[in-house]
Amino acid sequence: MTAPHPHLRPAGPADAEAVALLHADSWRRHYRGAYVDAFLDGDVVADRRAVWTARLGAEPAHGVTVLAEDAAGLVGFVHVVLDHDGRWGSLVDNLHVTNDRRRGGTGTVLLGRAAAAVAERAAGPALYLWVQEQNEAARRFYRAMGGTVVETAPIEPPGGVPQWLNGAPRKLRVAWPDVRSVGR
Repeated sequence: MTAPHPHLRPAGPADAEAVALLHADSWRRHYRGAYVDAFLDGDVVADRRAVWTARLGAEPAHGVTVLAEDAAGLVGFVHVVLDHDGRWGSLVDNLHVTNDRRRGGTGTVLLGRAAAAVAERAAGPALYLWVQEQNEAARRFYRAMGGTVVETAPIEPPGGVPQWLNGAPRKLRVAWPDVRSVGR
């Protein structure tokens, strides 16, 4: 049975801990192989907490973070940086869903909300994101949502520490020239 669609709301400073926990869990589940185990098994929560405390404590006018919640709490989130790139448009910098809610529509709802934020607030209609090449499930999802892979690039090491990468993992830029095509 599919869970009902969650309630969406803007994130605030008090949400940094829950967002960091979900972000760290998602990295541990999906970034193994690209990031070294010592990083993922270490205090990746502290790393993500620092990022989200700063980001949600002073969310700039060009950023939008939306949470998806149900009665149990946070089940997903999306963070968009509006007008991030002159060519590619607004960046979906993060889209994560709890493992037990994957393939239940939460990611679709969140990506749709990101597209709506771009349509409402961005200067241009284009949207893009980066996905790790090894993350086949996410790649299938973005393809099903109408995204097109337009280029490949090396993954930057987390925290800028090269030793936290395994080899030379790659990421793919997935783009939508117009947010009206998201989900089509």
